[in-house]
Amino acid sequence: MNNGNLKYQFARLSIAEKLIVINLAVFIVFGLAGFLLNLPGRSLEQWFELPKDFFDFLVQPWSLVTYSFLHGGLFHIFFNMLMLYYVGRIFLNFYGPRRFINVYFLGVILGGAFFLAAYNIFPVFYQSQSPLIGASAGVMAVLIFVCTYLPQQEVRLFFFNLKLWYIGAFFVLLDLVLIPTGDNPGGRIAHLGGALLGYLYARRSAQGGDLGAGFSRMLDWFAGLFEKRERKAPLKTVYRKQAGRKAKKVDYDKEARQRKIDTILDKISKSGYESLTQAEKDFLFKAGKED
Repeated sequence: MNNGNLKYQFARLSIAEKLIVINLAVFIVFGLAGFLLNLPGRSLEQWFELPKDFFDFLVQPWSLVTYSFLHGGLFHIFFNMLMLYYVGRIFLNFYGPRRFINVYFLGVILGGAFFLAAYNIFPVFYQSQSPLIGASAGVMAVLIFVCTYLPQQEVRLFFFNLKLWYIGAFFVLLDLVLIPTGDNPGGRIAHLGGALLGYLYARRSAQGGDLGAGFSRMLDWFAGLFEKRERKAPLKTVYRKQAGRKAKKVDYDKEARQRKIDTILDKISKSGYESLTQAEKDFLFKAGKED
């Protein structure tokens, strides 16, 4: 398979599947690099994992995001990527890749912030030297988003049908119970930060808003730094007026589209996804792609 074909296959993946591929690639590359270069411990990973000490974090602020691409072993990455795949499919049935990126990475950031705050405020954590790694906070944000947004939606889990809110509540309670046991308390705290982000984002989305609008603008600005911008001649007044009228019409169309989406989501919440007609499913799928 040539390089062009690989790029084509990667481009066809959903945003959740792309994140899975990137996480797996990082896991393999770091593992091979450590083995081939005979590096001691996690000497390479330490530049990208999130340290518990706040002043160490200030030396490598990028670690507030990069820690999410590192994993401690096969089971760690397998469980995270498996969960990301399934909750990502549910999420992307209703919203597009931009909102998915917002929820995922804002969950990563808030989870990391919870970890830093806990380890620098509460004395019980002072003696721990464990840094934070793993995509769990981002995965948790996406999971709790769908569990909050569609709490009555049922999914098949082994031999049982469970409502999404049962699953979300189980994982949150599990993390709360395990924090005092010493079983990865830093990771548990980060999970709760991601869960809080997912909950708040879903509540805001249900009201027709976007909690991550500012984050999206920041990403667009950052991406624009790497793009060559062509200077455009100023438009004549007549075209600006026409553009203004057109934009106003688009706003009206957007409001009508959002009302229809809300009606369909209410129907899902009450009767489940399978109660939708094929036309409603097609409309929801297309709306999610455009978001």
